[in-house]
Amino acid sequence: MATLVFVSICTLINVFKALPADERRQPHTEIVKEYYTQRSHAPGTLLISEGIVIAPKAGGLPHFPGIWSQEMITAWERPGLLIANTYSPYQVTDSIHAKGSFIFCQLFGQGRSADPKVLAAEDSSFPYVSASAIPLSTRPSDVPRPLSVDEIHEYTQLFVQASLNAIEAGFDGVEIHGANGYLLDQFTQDVSNHRTDEYGGSIENRARFPLEVVDAVVKVCILESSLTRNNGLDMTMTDPVPTFTYFANEIKRRHPHFAYLHAVEPRVAGTAFRDEDEIKPQEENDFLRKIWAPKPFISAGHTRASGIEAADEKGDLVAFGRQFISNVSCCLHVCFLLSIRMIGEPSIFHVNIPMHRL
Repeated sequence: MATLVFVSICTLINVFKALPADERRQPHTEIVKEYYTQRSHAPGTLLISEGIVIAPKAGGLPHFPGIWSQEMITAWERPGLLIANTYSPYQVTDSIHAKGSFIFCQLFGQGRSADPKVLAAEDSSFPYVSASAIPLSTRPSDVPRPLSVDEIHEYTQLFVQASLNAIEAGFDGVEIHGANGYLLDQFTQDVSNHRTDEYGGSIENRARFPLEVVDAVVKVCILESSLTRNNGLDMTMTDPVPTFTYFANEIKRRHPHFAYLHAVEPRVAGTAFRDEDEIKPQEENDFLRKIWAPKPFISAGHTRASGIEAADEKGDLVAFGRQFISNVSCCLHVCFLLSIRMIGEPSIFHVNIPMHRL
């Protein structure tokens, strides 16, 4: 019998197609609090937040929340909100803890996934950067500037400060987002990193920046975690296994008390499920499980059946994203074989806030 530990990947921008943050990049606290509290009702649930930007210049897309100012910290921990016509004394994070559940803050920087026009509109001094001067195939005229070594060191400290801010805001830990074509992933993968200095070329050099971020954050954050995925935004290496083998081995070697490693199963491509016969052997995550065992390994991108199988046969902690977004009581739906609505089905959401067309 499988023992399921439920992990909810709570990406608000995909839930309501509404604004998770206002023009100041502070969360719309009322709806954010209600959303997270609803999904924390099963004690022991671990919630992973939507991607939260570490610093103003590390953003570059509208309405992503940030955590670089006291106002943002306060927005996550603001008490005394009116939720469902009931006055609640709890903060956003404390409301989750009151249900016996936990929440990690997922931290990231955009890099070349940003929109340079958005960066310029926010501050003309914000540069459009990446590991190398390699544009996205969808925007070939937008060529990012490679980060200098000094800027790489600065970004490491931005991750550290954002982690400290997250803990002050009541998060139980942080998850470093090293995937999906965002800044750290742009350094890790050879398709986006053509540098010739100590941060490019060999696997060890390409992994240097992400590992420096991990090393620095672990020093200030007791519970710290990493997310490693290899899809999206032109980020498909011919063979990712050697690079991510080194990366996972180094984290495990350097940090024996690391909270967990988190990967998405290759059956997921964006918002769609792939046919099993499309998946190549080098895309499978079993090599990561083998490296990371017996430490906690979170896998996402599951159906109910594959989630139970992963927990039962592989010992995974199972993460549900889209299913948890569209089913407040996803834990009960999975455990008691109730029907699960998927995002896109009608009559799922009833949100009385201004809608934002994404």
